[in-house]
Amino acid sequence: MPSAAERTRTLVQSTSSAVLLIPGLDGARPEQLTPSERSVGPDGEVFLLFPADSPAVRAATHAQDDELTAVLEITDVAPVSVPNRIRGRAWVTGWLTAVRGIADPGRMLLRLEVGEACVDDLWGAGSVEPEDFASATADPLVAHEADLLQHLHTAHNEQVRELGCLVGEGADPTEGDWQSAVPVGLDRFGLRVRFQSTGGRIFDARFDFQEPVTDIIGLRRAMHQLFDAAAH
Repeated sequence: MPSAAERTRTLVQSTSSAVLLIPGLDGARPEQLTPSERSVGPDGEVFLLFPADSPAVRAATHAQDDELTAVLEITDVAPVSVPNRIRGRAWVTGWLTAVRGIADPGRMLLRLEVGEACVDDLWGAGSVEPEDFASATADPLVAHEADLLQHLHTAHNEQVRELGCLVGEGADPTEGDWQSAVPVGLDRFGLRVRFQSTGGRIFDARFDFQEPVTDIIGLRRAMHQLFDAAAH
């Protein structure tokens, strides 16, 4: 199971939607507070790229004594259509400053020094200390997860559905009880599938790989092992 720090770091470095919440900017539109790019620095600081005329840039530029607090809120939505599509949220709280002398034309880089973070997702809820966030690594599949889930859903739908026979007695979709099986999460440890019955019951099943994967080649091997186990 990935730690809360790893899950938070993964969300920060993912393409999930994010908004920067700054006290006093309640009137700003959400799109004005959405960074166009975000990354994590070597010391665990979060770098956010905004248009130079963004309210966030103005607030950071005029902050006194580097004491402008802000919260980066990230909302993770499943890249496939399923009930209860929001998979989780993460919040990174810290102090916001403008990075002087580093900017693209018309854009400005902001630095969020992490004070604390927390995550609430399909794994559960957890808090994260700054040093744990800094030392954690993002899941190696994060950059490809959306495409991989969509591919599994469209090209391997029947094989994904057959995984239900690995869940246990009474959850075998081959018996006709389950009308859909949609892959909703993929990481180095395994695959999560959301089953829905004809009566409307919904539950998630987690299928762990025999060993954590580190790349697409390892993932392909792990998925074949899962599908073979379900077929037999």
